[in-house]
Amino acid sequence: MIEIRPFSAGDRTAWEPLWQGYLTFYKSSLLPEVTDTTWRRFLDPAEPVHGLAAVLDGRIVGIVHYLYHRSTWTIGDYCYLQDLFTAEEARGRGVARALIEAVYETARADGASRVYWLTHETNTTAQALYDRVAARSGFIQYRHLLG
Repeated sequence: MIEIRPFSAGDRTAWEPLWQGYLTFYKSSLLPEVTDTTWRRFLDPAEPVHGLAAVLDGRIVGIVHYLYHRSTWTIGDYCYLQDLFTAEEARGRGVARALIEAVYETARADGASRVYWLTHETNTTAQALYDRVAARSGFIQYRHLLG
């Protein structure tokens, strides 16, 4: 049985290796102060950034981060599912799907009108799941870094 729950202060040591695994998967790295700030935001009720842990056999084996933002297209906020990662040994056991569905449930309860996310075009393994739990929008992301 997979338990999905919000992060608690004591989860940092279990969260951080999964967070680093996610960053490694996307060939990224962050300064320690960014990771520290991100963790503090999860625990601050005034922040729009949230995190959930997937617990299997007493161990955190998956994480999801999401945030809310306004939209000019709806009254309800949008929920952006920003990061999703499952420990290698837990893959194929429904952890990622349970985390996505927990975000759906939480966003619905919070009055959001939509949950959306991005994935890299080469992440075909994840896309096999995403195609079952959501619809592709057809939009292409553009970005310009400011700093």
